[in-house]
Amino acid sequence: MKSTIVTIERRRKRQIIAVLLLSLATVGFGPFTSSAQDAGAISPASTAQPDMALIWNEHAANAIFTVAGQPPPRGIIHLAMAHLAIYDAVNAITGYRFSVYAVRPNIVFPASPEAAAATAAHDVLVALFPNQQADLDAKYAESLATITDDTAKINGIAVGQQTAAGIIMLRANDGRNAIVPYTPGSGPGVWQPTPPGFLPPATPEIAKVQPLTLFSPTQFRAEPPPALNSETWVRDYNEVKQLGGAVSSARTPEHTDLARFFIDQPALQWNRAWRGISIARGLSLVDNARFFAMLTTAGADAVIACWDSKFFYNFWRPVTAIRAGDTDGSSETAPDPDWIGAVVTPNHPEYPSAHGCFSGASIETLKYFFVADRSDFQMDSKVAGLTQPVRSYASFSQALDDILNARVYGGMHYRNSTEKGALIGKQVSNFATQRFFRDRFMVCLQDDRSGDLLRFNWLTGEYTFTRCGTDGFTLTGVGVISRVGCLLKLTDANVSAMFRQRPIGRSPSGAATIHVRPLGPTITLHDSDTSDNTCTCQ
Repeated sequence: MKSTIVTIERRRKRQIIAVLLLSLATVGFGPFTSSAQDAGAISPASTAQPDMALIWNEHAANAIFTVAGQPPPRGIIHLAMAHLAIYDAVNAITGYRFSVYAVRPNIVFPASPEAAAATAAHDVLVALFPNQQADLDAKYAESLATITDDTAKINGIAVGQQTAAGIIMLRANDGRNAIVPYTPGSGPGVWQPTPPGFLPPATPEIAKVQPLTLFSPTQFRAEPPPALNSETWVRDYNEVKQLGGAVSSARTPEHTDLARFFIDQPALQWNRAWRGISIARGLSLVDNARFFAMLTTAGADAVIACWDSKFFYNFWRPVTAIRAGDTDGSSETAPDPDWIGAVVTPNHPEYPSAHGCFSGASIETLKYFFVADRSDFQMDSKVAGLTQPVRSYASFSQALDDILNARVYGGMHYRNSTEKGALIGKQVSNFATQRFFRDRFMVCLQDDRSGDLLRFNWLTGEYTFTRCGTDGFTLTGVGVISRVGCLLKLTDANVSAMFRQRPIGRSPSGAATIHVRPLGPTITLHDSDTSDNTCTCQ
């Protein structure tokens, strides 16, 4: 067996470690029921041929959640690991258009990115679930059989082996499999096991796992939950008591259907939605490698950050609080000793909402990737007996609103908890996308006041202007790029932009004038410091 040098970059510690590796042989957050069809159905309306990132996304989801039965908080970390290996492999072979996540493999060309993607995912999954090797090997052989260039195939396999080994090594001691004891407390405001199962808390170790992009699990810890003598507490208590009970005259049938729609396994439900979006947008293998790496990584870190807050504050669930409403010290929170939620309460502390954290990260990452919030897409649910098993949305934010409302309608969460969860997801996504998976040739100008955005590729001249707000719209085109010293210019009939990038001295800045010819207006952008841009409408 020959040896291969793999370079692993650890950005959080700002160091580069060269590791000698032996080459490998070629070979919910809430109640849910998983089935094989959950792993990642492709929209029947699409006739597009899925690429290796999509194919192995489906295989990975099946291996992790359906076969291995991984709980969502741990499973999303494993799914991210598979996609990070795919990303570093495909990105390397296709010329490093995007920043490296962790592994810089040695490459001999020609090298097939398809073979690299299949190998990277396969090797990560076999390392995580060795008892599934026979099934994964069969799927791997099927993938490799579609690649006819033997030389490119062999070289691509070598790249995928290196990135998979690097990711496995990087995450070897991340704490995701640790045994973390937890003893529930008692008294007002404190989480206790909830009916009907009174189960112990799920996966408390996730609160201590080393994140994939964050400095630590505590980086975006939520502010404390509302005090039991606060107006927010009284408002949220009475709202969920009225709308979220199993018996409720205030909740409409549509609200009940919505609450049940989102008790599907969240990682699988979102994964199906991501796949549908990818196929509808016609994303390439390179696009998909980055797309799924960004979404799974931001989602995993959002869950880790969420679990940190949950097990730090240990706040009680509505079913516990409402049954003991006479113990919180407020005369405005009348108890109901028989109250129970419309759906079964998940077995972990209430604050903040896990679905809010995960979905908030997903939404914010989708907005960043597509440089827009407005987007027609669908989400489905495998929960039996729904009136509306498929829901259509005109924007990413619209779906998030439904998800947050659903947690209240189901009696699982208070309003404030859903909002704080979504905020954690947004913060995590913004941090991750600003530091990882960056397009090396992309410049983003964001107006200091309006937040309007101009993103352009200084290699190709492709640009997207986004007018934020209720009158928002998007303008795309291709301009001419020129560079004189530190001044980068983009020009065409609709856009004139300048970007100043100095290696030493003042922060990078930029300005643009946009002529929106069909609509008439001329819009100007002034960005005094491009280093702090989020590149999403706020």
